Amino acid sequence: MSVQNEGPFLVEGPVEVTLEDGTTVRSDRFRVALCTCRRSRRYPWCDTSHRRRTP
Repeated sequence: MSVQNEGPFLVEGPVEVTLEDGTTVRSDRFRVALCTCRRSRRYPWCDTSHRRRTP
């Protein structure tokens, strides 16, 4: 896993993530970006929404 400054966690796949409500989501991609800001429309996967934030 690698951490991006003010960005997502990059994780080597395949990846399985258990969400707060107990739901499990899976990605078979070779690398995935996990959202850390919760602005993603595809949470827990990062869709770069953090780039559009206003100061």
